Amino acid sequence: MSAESARIASLVPSLTELLVALGLGPRLVARTGFCVHPADAVASVPKVGGTKDVNLAKLRRLAPSHVLLNIDENRRETADALSAFVPHVIVTHPCGPRDNLELIDQLAHAFADEPGVAERAAALRAELTQELGLCAAGHWEPQRVLYLIWRDPWMTVARDTYIARMLATVGWQTQPPIAGGPCGASRYPVVAMGAPWLAGVDRVLLSSEPYCFDAAHFAEAQALCPGARVQPVDGELISWYGPRAVAGLRYLRALAGSP
Repeated sequence: MSAESARIASLVPSLTELLVALGLGPRLVARTGFCVHPADAVASVPKVGGTKDVNLAKLRRLAPSHVLLNIDENRRETADALSAFVPHVIVTHPCGPRDNLELIDQLAHAFADEPGVAERAAALRAELTQELGLCAAGHWEPQRVLYLIWRDPWMTVARDTYIARMLATVGWQTQPPIAGGPCGASRYPVVAMGAPWLAGVDRVLLSSEPYCFDAAHFAEAQALCPGARVQPVDGELISWYGPRAVAGLRYLRALAGSP
């Protein structure tokens, strides 16, 4: 099937944004309710549930030729069900900012017949390569950070996640110093109250997503790490891959350079 006749469903917000950046917005026939960027391009695209609770019956009726998934965002059983009626199931798994280069190439190859995709992919690659180079050339003060993604229970990120590796580009090492493996809940561990390593944290980062932390949670987070600086951070800029990574790397350089 040529990309010119592609009917694309994206079940990952970052990938939806990337498709639009590559000029494939008009080919979108389905998205999740979390696929909200860019708003003007996705407003008229039908929603088929969330990343974890996809409405397979509705998606089948929309007859996509391609569905885009992510190992962390979507369930394995969803991928298995889709393979029964979708010709092309594209699975992605960027685990660090540099993996965006491979991700861009993956989609550019999958939709190579679509006019303009190759050129847009090359431009995005060049922009991302420049930002990665600026991060690599920086002289960053090492920081031990606790990046909180959830409350009750407190949850953070393992060091082999995309988020942790984004933070590492500016010398911020996530705590605890553990790896979560290629997939599963261990990639986003629960923080044990009173764990000895909490006393050594320099910064507690309260992400704006998936849990929407606000000023009301500062005191609770401070109690976890009394000696740390607590600050809110833009979760989309740090955790979304694809084109958002360009702005995300700039954002982290600004944060790391601030007092």
